Amino acid sequence: MVALAQLAIGAAAIFARFALVTGGPLAVSAARLALAAVPIVALAAWRGRLRRIDDRTEWRLVLAGLVLALHFATWISSLRFASVAISTLLVCSVPVWTEIIEAVRRRRIDPVASASIVGALLGVAIVVGAPDRANTPLGIALALVGALAFAAYLLVVRGTDPRYDTLAVISRTYPVAAIALALAASALRDPLPAAGDWRGWAGILAMALLSQLFGHTALNAAVRVLSATFVATMTLLEPVIAAVLAAWLFAERLGPLTALGAIVILGAIALAIRDLPGIGETPAP
Repeated sequence: MVALAQLAIGAAAIFARFALVTGGPLAVSAARLALAAVPIVALAAWRGRLRRIDDRTEWRLVLAGLVLALHFATWISSLRFASVAISTLLVCSVPVWTEIIEAVRRRRIDPVASASIVGALLGVAIVVGAPDRANTPLGIALALVGALAFAAYLLVVRGTDPRYDTLAVISRTYPVAAIALALAASALRDPLPAAGDWRGWAGILAMALLSQLFGHTALNAAVRVLSATFVATMTLLEPVIAAVLAAWLFAERLGPLTALGAIVILGAIALAIRDLPGIGETPAP
């Protein structure tokens, strides 16, 4: 189940690339989250998870939803200015940035965390400096903002009342994010895919149903029977799967220096995940 989940999640950028042919990143993100939110909210209502328990937590989850909207808006936008492989890899660097935030909070940092942070920054520097037309500075910056936004989302969600389980959390954050993205898309006149673009709409449906509902739900379920460290380590397959699919479908190839930077970043993420074994226990969008 974990392997299939990683295949579904790793393909998200591929699905998004098809949707972006005629659709805008804000509208595509809004449609993805709206389609995923409908069954989630319905299930939460049926199981009584929409009951208001704590006012402070309710407002905290509104904030989490807005941060989640920023994550999807910037990451999907990055796919217009960066390759699928690099965009996905950078947005998967969340554990490194979470470690940086936690280190600032603790005012201390251990050797493993130091190595992961230095490795990630070095890898990003190599990717930025590599002469690769497919990966522009804007695309790299958008993907990094997407990673930082998701790191912030995790930290906000971790501080919620423990009486709110995963279903209670995402049944609030998904709709908030969808509404925020829909309003932004409307204000900026960001279009949905053309009515006749069946590939674009298929991409949105695949992101919502396969990547969002099946992929992330399966990972959350897997944590209950497998170690969080194992499940989190398996997420390293996501950028690899995305890179393989992009090479097959779009003939995307990484230059030698870009590939070296990608390998360094992947190693840094692996270190950060092993240093943060609880990362897999947090609800993921």
